[in-house]
Amino acid sequence: MKYLVDRAARSANWRGTQPSLWLMFLVLFLCGAAVSAQVIVGFPESTTGSVGSEAFLAAEGRAQAQPVDEVALEALLARMTVTEKIGQMTQLDIFMITDGLHQEMQINPDKLREMVTERAVGSILNVNGEALSVERWHGLIRAIQNAATASRLKIPVIYGLDSIHGANYVESATIFPQPLGLAATFNPELTLKGSRLAAAETRKAGVPWNFSPVLDVGRHPAWPRLYETFGEDPYLVSVFGVASIRGYEGRRIDGAMSVASTMKHFLGYSEPVTGHDRTPSRIPERRLHEIFVPPFRAAVNAGARTVMINSGEINGIPVHGDRRMLTELLREELGFRGVAVTDWEDIKKLVTLHRVAVTEKQATLMAINAGVDMSMVPRDASFMDLMAELVAEGSISEARLDLSVRRILRLKFELGLFSDPLLGVDSEVEVGSTEARKVALAAARESIVLLENRDATLPLDEGTRLLITGPTADSLESLANGWTYTWQGHGASNYPEESLSLVAGLSAMARNRVHYLPTPRADINVPSILPGLRRESRKADVVILCLGEQSYTETPGNIDDLRLPKDQLELARAAYDLGKPVVLVLIQGRPRVLDGIADAAAAVLFAPNPGHEGGQAIAEVLLGMVNPSGKLPITYPRFTNALRTYDFKQSERQDTTFGLTAFNPQWPFGHGLSYTTFEVSDLTLTESSAGLRESVGVSYQVTNTGQRAGLESTLLFVTDEVASITPSAKRLRRFQKVFLEPGKSVVVEFTLGPADFEFVRRDLERIVEPGDFVITVGDQSATLTLERPAE
Repeated sequence: MKYLVDRAARSANWRGTQPSLWLMFLVLFLCGAAVSAQVIVGFPESTTGSVGSEAFLAAEGRAQAQPVDEVALEALLARMTVTEKIGQMTQLDIFMITDGLHQEMQINPDKLREMVTERAVGSILNVNGEALSVERWHGLIRAIQNAATASRLKIPVIYGLDSIHGANYVESATIFPQPLGLAATFNPELTLKGSRLAAAETRKAGVPWNFSPVLDVGRHPAWPRLYETFGEDPYLVSVFGVASIRGYEGRRIDGAMSVASTMKHFLGYSEPVTGHDRTPSRIPERRLHEIFVPPFRAAVNAGARTVMINSGEINGIPVHGDRRMLTELLREELGFRGVAVTDWEDIKKLVTLHRVAVTEKQATLMAINAGVDMSMVPRDASFMDLMAELVAEGSISEARLDLSVRRILRLKFELGLFSDPLLGVDSEVEVGSTEARKVALAAARESIVLLENRDATLPLDEGTRLLITGPTADSLESLANGWTYTWQGHGASNYPEESLSLVAGLSAMARNRVHYLPTPRADINVPSILPGLRRESRKADVVILCLGEQSYTETPGNIDDLRLPKDQLELARAAYDLGKPVVLVLIQGRPRVLDGIADAAAAVLFAPNPGHEGGQAIAEVLLGMVNPSGKLPITYPRFTNALRTYDFKQSERQDTTFGLTAFNPQWPFGHGLSYTTFEVSDLTLTESSAGLRESVGVSYQVTNTGQRAGLESTLLFVTDEVASITPSAKRLRRFQKVFLEPGKSVVVEFTLGPADFEFVRRDLERIVEPGDFVITVGDQSATLTLERPAE
């Protein structure tokens, strides 16, 4: 059917624009229904309804809320004592008001009274070990808010959690792919829908503040939080970050199914020199503005209510003590008006790790002067005591307290906490509902990336006998990774019974054709399992070898070698010696270097932590029930000392013979195969030349030239041929996902504006220079010449 959307309909509220269309397409696709060609519909300003374009970033401003009564807010502020103001600026771990661990945790009434009723602590966070049931959360939050309403001014507490890929600290919550997997879909509408569901399930627990999304641009592949990012490109991170924020905060942030979002970690956290978490970054300021600032600018424009600060340091300056970063850049340049919260113990770490302060009191003064509003202390009362001393001696003025407390109170008003501190607990939301899991499954399916498919090994023919083995084959932790019911994601006993590992998913679909050979998840003694491997392989036509990583996050996930562990490499080589086709399935949160083992594989799938529905999704792709459509949101390196991103500088292509072939990753950014084939043709510009501040239209045709229906993401890149600052090889500027039946075509249209040709010059101003720009989609390219206006 021909794709037609009336302009008036496109300009309507985008959340009302065919909200289940993508599900319909998926069903039609799987069932082989006769839909000829269709663009995935999403957002109003794009002429083709793109799910990933400038239209998404401009679709809507901040989530609305009941207007804050500024007179009442100022009157409340005027009544507050210094102690109460400092309390509002304090965030404590749940440990500080409870006794016991895990499911034995109970509120300690004396601790609760001291911290919340008497000292007016403004925020509590975290779980004490593992996820709680909705009922346990209700009891906990009710007790905390009762203590708050028993205080002199009855100011509610704002509770915060890291709902990174679902309400992952609520028992039985829907678990979506990790952000890197969502980015691999190149379909931000799935992220929007998933974030709405995560917000609803989080608020159902009584928690109104979510420490998500991660807007760090994932530039170091060894970094243990790479999977929490939306990839290595600033534009990609911006689009998916805004999708998350709009999903979390909804149309109205004071709704019973909305939460405050947190853009994190401001700024430059994701490119540590060593790749280790919370270690120094060395990022020139011009590059900081070019690569790392844009997602935060987009998030501020989208109305993100809060920000969490980078725990590390940039160029020797810890961000928690950097006024230039937290006030001049974040607030004065980007225009952020919300609450800035530290990360875990990071004021203390100005003394213990960064060594820029002698005492915690000095560090506290440094952080407050830099622009911190709230300290995630979180396990003692030191911040409150030291702040009281600093105010008493005149080092911090009460007016400075008012600046932060005003922001915190406004956030609580906007969230509806003053009207109903338990807003959301009585909603009709069903945590982990069947409908929510369908959305998670759809996202998991689209997140799977087919990297190699030699001799059309996949999809597997019906009747093919399978041997499945490897350390991630039966690991739910690998599918979900960290931030899943526990901080590190350990302990599959916490996972819902419905969760399927890949072995379970494949066995359910292929039944008696699947043979499973268990292996340890680490330290595999390959010689000891060789007899069993040889024996079981005789019953199989194809070996499914599942490699990768178990669960981790933050510092416990640090590694010194990006290569797959030696035992896994040895296992792969042993599998190849069996003489059967080997399909590699890489279930991991970062691109572990494969040391040549991919070259002998019949096919390679990359599953970037697809979540609890991932076992089913991978199995469906292997068996051909789902046509893969994921693409890499990162560059997959071939060697450990060749960790370039796709937007490298031209000089980085220089090889040892002075040719230009040195950029040779295992797989490039944007790579991803399908069980059908697509062709891009007729790339056309509305103008071949334009003024520096003018916009230009771009169109091209996408055709399904294969034999089965499929989804395809087309990526549009811009290359600045010559610039006063050495230009990148290319930069992603648009992307769009389309569904096509065999033989059918669709025309995709975009508008490129001045911002798409800008770069950051030495004085940190964004500038467009005249010259030639090459616009590329697939194997098609066109040149646009930008000219200075005639004087």
